[in-house]
Amino acid sequence: MRFKGLGNSVVTITLLLCASASFSGAQTVNWPTFHNNPALTGFNRRETKVNVGNVGNLRLAWQGVMGDLVDYSSPAIVNGVAYIGSIDGKLYAFNAKGCGSSLCNALWSGQGKTGGGIFSSPAVSNGMVYIGSNTAELLVFNAAGCGTSFCSPVWTGTLGGGILESSPVVVDGVVYVGSYDNKLYAFDSAGCGSSTCVPLWTGATANHITGSPAVVNGVVYIGSNDNKLYAFDAAGCGSSTCTPLWTGATRGAIFGSAAVANGVVFVGSFDKNLYAFTAAGCGSATCTPLWKGTGSGFIIGSPAVANGMVFVPGDTIMTAYKAAGCGQSSCKPLWEGMAVGSQAAMVSSPAVANGVVYVGENNGQVLAFNAKGCGTNFLCLPLFAGMTTEEPIVSSSPAMVNGTLYVGSGNQFDPNSGRLYVFQ
Repeated sequence: MRFKGLGNSVVTITLLLCASASFSGAQTVNWPTFHNNPALTGFNRRETKVNVGNVGNLRLAWQGVMGDLVDYSSPAIVNGVAYIGSIDGKLYAFNAKGCGSSLCNALWSGQGKTGGGIFSSPAVSNGMVYIGSNTAELLVFNAAGCGTSFCSPVWTGTLGGGILESSPVVVDGVVYVGSYDNKLYAFDSAGCGSSTCVPLWTGATANHITGSPAVVNGVVYIGSNDNKLYAFDAAGCGSSTCTPLWTGATRGAIFGSAAVANGVVFVGSFDKNLYAFTAAGCGSATCTPLWKGTGSGFIIGSPAVANGMVFVPGDTIMTAYKAAGCGQSSCKPLWEGMAVGSQAAMVSSPAVANGVVYVGENNGQVLAFNAKGCGTNFLCLPLFAGMTTEEPIVSSSPAMVNGTLYVGSGNQFDPNSGRLYVFQ
């Protein structure tokens, strides 16, 4: 808007108007990838609607219907569309606001080779959706669909092994993903001009990769089942196969993903410990941790980091640590969170938004805890427990965005058993 005679004041007015629009409460916030960002912190710092005072008022608003169970695949919400994968091998895209009914069909679905399953989570970037399949394919779809109810990939990336829970991350024109053939893969996110593309480079580990890559400050961090955290140069090494910048040693297999915050890499291990490494390495090929957190139980999921705290899923509990450690080599959790009633494996990765931590548990519930704990009590009970319908598996990691909680699961007694559960 221009005002005659105001001269340079026009600039000030324009900036004020833009600022007002940018920070309007009505602005839609996206959750574009597993754990929300390339650092995989699982933190939505822009959530304002749901907090510790009203999270208990969340209720099931609607369910998105899919062909089979959602196992590990976690929702991405971008520009009013929610994307999620299913073990029937399909990517599904739903209207993020639902359809005005309790059960909603997808806007469209897409699939690569038949006979496989999707346990990976989608990443949405520059109008494209990237997701891994256990048919040894990176599947890439147009985020807007293809004008019909079923879509084929725009292109696929070829890998030497299946992609399990590893979810793609897109940074600076490169998409990174881990594979069960022990390798980290890097593809050009724009494709290669053909329907099938080979990677720009790969990074080798000594065992299977099931977690997702975290990418921060030009470094890719990924764990392997060989008891190591690997750090690779995100630009590659000028060769088709790259060796790591450094590795971090744990005492158990790493099944989940690392999270990076404030110069520290946090990763959980099956040896029941959380490990914290310096993100810049240690000047040696093999690094020891700054500190480790004990008491989480077997760790399969990925830690979340927010506001100086680290939240870790364990056997049947979630543990909370100070991100700065405790000044010792081994630290105990500040508090633990557990469900009311039946207990089960907690392999979902927590998400944090507006002072609340959300996590799924394989007792048919998605739980919400106060991120600050519960006062002087060490053991904390949830502020909210959202139930699935006749399905105990909640391995999907929740996404809290725009006052709405999304998580994948199923309804085992329905022929189309997959579900995207949406609470508001």
